[in-house]
Amino acid sequence: MRVINLSSGSDGNITYIETEETKLLLDMGLSCQESLKRLDAIGIKPQDIDGIIVSHEHSDHVKGIDLFSSKFNIPVYAHEQVWAGLDDKFKKVSVINRKIFDGDFQFKDVLISPVEVPHDVKCFGFSFRKDDKKISIVTDLGHINDKIIDSISGSQIVYLEANYDRNLLYNGTKYPLSLKRRIDGPNGHLSNNVSASAVEKLVEKGARQIILSHLSKENNSPELAYNFVSNEIEKAGIKEGQDVRIDVASTSIGVFFRLK
Repeated sequence: MRVINLSSGSDGNITYIETEETKLLLDMGLSCQESLKRLDAIGIKPQDIDGIIVSHEHSDHVKGIDLFSSKFNIPVYAHEQVWAGLDDKFKKVSVINRKIFDGDFQFKDVLISPVEVPHDVKCFGFSFRKDDKKISIVTDLGHINDKIIDSISGSQIVYLEANYDRNLLYNGTKYPLSLKRRIDGPNGHLSNNVSASAVEKLVEKGARQIILSHLSKENNSPELAYNFVSNEIEKAGIKEGQDVRIDVASTSIGVFFRLK
């Protein structure tokens, strides 16, 4: 089982997950053409994709799906309430390829477990499990709660949002105050502070690889997020590089992480 992030952030999000029998994409917030380039760069043909899972309706997560699905006849999976926000965006996805999930569902050899996360539209994070291997991807949420932690507990690999630094958000940008409050609100995005607290809990529950994800270009940086989270968890007795590895996703193609 392996996973690679092909882009992460407000410019577009797309993640590839693979097992021996299954090839999946979570979101496709890049254009179809750019997504094809990135899949080709990792040696994946579009016809080999078994399905696309959709977290929510925002364009940085769905931009390329309509054309990609129709061009290569790929099924698209989303929660019924997410589909309600996709009808005006997905004009080309055929009726037969519009798939609805409501709770855990089996996809070939992978058990996919959605968990609703608090955002300003209906939104889900996901765990992908095969046997004792589990990978979770949770971004676009304003706060984290016990239900979310419990859902992704036991994941060896977790892609977790660390969207912004609160000091940069409030003092380093010219955003209107209303936007700053939305980002920092309970249905906005996760700060480095909250992400660090979540990492502590996840390491206690088995996580060994964390990839900080969906960083803001204006209100964060890879170095800032990495250093902040690493320093915070060290205060709790968790050493980066020894107890857990921390990496940072970006708008560039990442690296493959494997579970054997």
